[in-house]
Amino acid sequence: MTDLEQRLAALPDGGPQLDLDRLQAELARRAARAGILDVAYARADSPLGTLTVFVTRRGVVRVAYENEPDDLLFEELAAVVSPRLLRDPGRTDAARREVEDYFEGRRRTFDLPIDWSLVHGFAVGVLQATARVPFGEVSSYGDVAAEAGSPRAARAAGNALASNPIPIVVPCHRILHADGGLGGYSGGLDRKRFLLRLEGTLPA
Repeated sequence: MTDLEQRLAALPDGGPQLDLDRLQAELARRAARAGILDVAYARADSPLGTLTVFVTRRGVVRVAYENEPDDLLFEELAAVVSPRLLRDPGRTDAARREVEDYFEGRRRTFDLPIDWSLVHGFAVGVLQATARVPFGEVSSYGDVAAEAGSPRAARAAGNALASNPIPIVVPCHRILHADGGLGGYSGGLDRKRFLLRLEGTLPA
C-alpha cells in the first residue's frame, strides 16, 4: 500500500464500520477531480499471477508481476513519476481489460497509449522497436538494437529489455537470441515460455 493507504487502513474502528475500499475509491475520485492524482493503479488477474497495472494521464507506465514488492514499485514511481499515487480501478479499467482480453485470446494488439517516463536513452528506442514486433512473431536482440540505431549493441538491447517496465504490453518476451535461444526475461523464463506458447511461436 502507498503511505496514504496505510494511514487509511490504520484508522481506528469505532462507530460505523469503515469500508476501506469505498473510502479509497472516494478519495481517488476526489483526487482526480482536484487534479492531484497523477498515478492510478489496480490489480489484474492473469494466468501468470496477479499483475499490478499503473497508469498516468499519458498512458500505461508500469505493469508489474506479483513477485515485485509493492513498496519498491511505489518508491520507483514516486521518485520518477509522482508521489501522488492511489489505487483507482476505474482509471485503470481500460488497461486491465485489454490485458485480460489478451490472455483470453480476444486481443492480439494493444491499443493502449504508453507513458515512457520510466525509460531513458537508448532503451526508449529498443522498447519502441520491441512494441512493433507483431503477435505471433519474434525478433532478435540484434535486430531491435539495429532498429534503435545501434546494430552492434545487442548486449545493451538485452539490458534495456531486462528492465522493461511494461512487460506484456511492450512484448519483450518476443525477443530471442539470433540462434533462437530464449535469452532472459525479467518475469522469469517460465513466464516467457508461457507467453510465446500463447502466441504460437513456441511449441507446446
